[in-house]
Amino acid sequence: MGQVGVSRTEKRQLSRDDVYDILSNQRRRYALHAIKQENERAELSDLAEQVAAWENDKCIQDITSTERHRVYTSMQQTHLPTLERAGVITHDNGTVTLTDTADSLDVYLDVVPGDSIPWAEYYLGLAAVSLALVVAIWVGVFPPSIPSLVWPTVITLLFLVSAAYHVKETRRLQLGAADKPPELLE
Repeated sequence: MGQVGVSRTEKRQLSRDDVYDILSNQRRRYALHAIKQENERAELSDLAEQVAAWENDKCIQDITSTERHRVYTSMQQTHLPTLERAGVITHDNGTVTLTDTADSLDVYLDVVPGDSIPWAEYYLGLAAVSLALVVAIWVGVFPPSIPSLVWPTVITLLFLVSAAYHVKETRRLQLGAADKPPELLE
C-alpha cells in the first residue's frame, strides 16, 4: 500500500493547512516522534504499542491489548493514510517510513513548556532591557569610569547566551529528539 512516486529523497511541498492538519492530532504527532526515534522507519505494531504507551502514560509492557488494538486500528485506518496522502510517510506491508517531506514539519512545532514564556516574548523583553540599559548609559546613570565597551559587550553576551540556550531547547523539543514526544516532557 506504499505511495508510488514519493521516495526518501523526493521532497513534496506541504501547504500550511496540510501541516496544521497533520500536526493537529496528538496521535499523529506521537507516531511521527516514534518513527523518528527509530531511524525514520518503524513497524506498525511497534508504533501502535509506543503510541498507546504514551497516550496511557504507561510502559509498553503495561499497556493492555485493548489499548494497543485501539491505537493500531486508528493508525491503520485513519492516521497513516492521512500521513501517506500528505507524502510524509510511506506504508508498505506493515512498515512505516518517513519521507523527506516530514522534515518540513519540524519548523511548525514550537513546543513551549507550561512553565516557560514563548521565545518571541522572551526576546522582546530582552530587547526592552537592553534598550533601558542603553538609555541609562546615555543619560549618565552609570559612572564614567566604566569603559565604554563594557555595555555593548554585556548586551551582546545576553543575546548570545539566550540564543544559544534557545537553539539547544529547540533541538531538544523537536519530534524524535527525546525519549518522549515534546508535549510529554513538561
